[in-house]
Amino acid sequence: MNDPKHIRNIAIIAHVDHGKTTLVDGLLKQSNTFRANQAEMAQSLIMDSGDQEHERGITITAKQTAVYYDGYKINIIDTPGHADFSGEVERTLNMADGVLLIVDAQEGPMPQTKFVLSKALELGLKPVVVINKIDKPSRRIAEVEDEIADLFLELAVDDSQLHYSTYFAIGRDGKSWKELPDNPAEHADLTPLFDAIINDIPAPSVDLEGTVQMLVTSLQYDSFQGKYAIGRISRGTLNSGQQVMLIKRDGTQIASKIDKLFGYRGLTREEIKSASAGDIVAVTGVGDAHIGETIADRDNPEALPVIEVEAPTLSMYMGPNTSPLKGREGEFTTGRQLGDRLHKELETNVALQVKDDGIGFVVSGRGELHLSVLIEALRREGYELEVGRPQVVTIEKEGHTEEPVEELMIEVGPEFVGTVSQELGTRRAELLGQENTSTGSVRQTYKITTRGMIGLRNQLLTATKGTVIMNSLPLGYQPLGAKLPSTRNGALVAFEAGTSTPYALQNAESRGELFIGPSVEVYMGMIVGLNNRGEDLDINVCKAKHLTNMRSKSSDGAVQLTPFTELSLEQCIDFLADDELLEVTPKNLRLRKRYLDPLQRKRAAKN
Repeated sequence: MNDPKHIRNIAIIAHVDHGKTTLVDGLLKQSNTFRANQAEMAQSLIMDSGDQEHERGITITAKQTAVYYDGYKINIIDTPGHADFSGEVERTLNMADGVLLIVDAQEGPMPQTKFVLSKALELGLKPVVVINKIDKPSRRIAEVEDEIADLFLELAVDDSQLHYSTYFAIGRDGKSWKELPDNPAEHADLTPLFDAIINDIPAPSVDLEGTVQMLVTSLQYDSFQGKYAIGRISRGTLNSGQQVMLIKRDGTQIASKIDKLFGYRGLTREEIKSASAGDIVAVTGVGDAHIGETIADRDNPEALPVIEVEAPTLSMYMGPNTSPLKGREGEFTTGRQLGDRLHKELETNVALQVKDDGIGFVVSGRGELHLSVLIEALRREGYELEVGRPQVVTIEKEGHTEEPVEELMIEVGPEFVGTVSQELGTRRAELLGQENTSTGSVRQTYKITTRGMIGLRNQLLTATKGTVIMNSLPLGYQPLGAKLPSTRNGALVAFEAGTSTPYALQNAESRGELFIGPSVEVYMGMIVGLNNRGEDLDINVCKAKHLTNMRSKSSDGAVQLTPFTELSLEQCIDFLADDELLEVTPKNLRLRKRYLDPLQRKRAAKN
């Protein structure tokens, strides 16, 4: 059992891609957590354990780890950087006493830096600033220090938070300094950061003598031990085999018993007999526990304040697949199976909401990325489903309907500023500021409705040849505005079922951009491409060339097709109009009309 004076609980917070997870790698390796010959010593991004985290190069769920250094146990919480996963950040900051704020030496504080720092300062956590990537050729350290100071002035809750220490680091190389080095190539390690954590971050302020209290802030599962409830012990001592009371959100109490108690060491959980207030632990045996509930003493149960997470801003319909090809490619195809899986997701995904809607569900989350990560996870687990267009979640306030708005920061080359301004103008965004960066690009800040953000990322990536950098954070709510004009052309829709042929696709190419190639099974009402014009066009992509007995040039037999555009999951979701659905299976993504029959579509359009 660790003395609370020798425990430090820190969260690592930053904007996406500023180097949080890489810095945690260095802390793990340099604290002798792994043996010299262990595989992790050769790995990078050790904490990003999920398949999607590796593929997307982002942190999606917050992780806990612990390192031992100079007699101190340091519990480290690695948090996501994307605004869509801010629910993860909000709940895990409750376990920390201080934060390492990582800032890129070139980019400086970005929108998500502001968001996570404001949450940390509201909770009264002690900040330590780390300016990372100081070896970048276009670093601008003095300006970044000024920008960080301005950010603290804007966000600090009391004067003591304006006194923070600043360190410099190259996370990828595992180097850090208390003063800016003249030569970043010189030999250095992360000792200054370890010292900063021990000396600058306060020990947990806890009561060891009182009855036990622990707030559940995270859940994990495995097939061996079942459900793990993870959290920080706020008061007293917790023992393996102890009788406890679980206090639910609504105040009901369930008598339970701690089966096993685990502490953290590196990436692994190690079974321990007891743990004292201030430590972060995982317990099994409390199978009814959910995030935000309290594990308390059996005889004197007292609840801790429940974690409040910001409301969702986007919702979308998810239901069982109803297309003519349903049931062929997935293992789980019924509405009941999908519903069970979504309700299980609610246990660990605190920012998600699920409501029944006929045979399907309305799923609400914090943004397109938040929802698309869930859809991709369902797809990989063998689920077949269909999803509708994302809709904004409005609120009623004093008799008026209000919609969420966001602050959007965009960085592009000067040659694309006009294109970006035009696209955001059609979405009724308001320009708040514009500045030239030291790297020659232009940084613009807009205020835009969440509704206007739907589909924007892919439009701008196409318009700027993939060079745009865009980030957003929630700003609050404003009265609901007028309907936005549609910026998308009509769809090319297959009007008969069959297999696509090169001959038919060659004729279809002149009508627009195709999303399928030859020898693809299609059905009536399936979207096969984007029309050159504004309206939908029914088209036959299964027509075969009639054979004749006339001789022709040999070149007539070979059809040269332009390569088709294969859309990713996010691009498919962005493409959707109100009368369209996306069929998602483990093997394919198919865009389709809600009403497959052309006559039904016309009737629905009139109504």
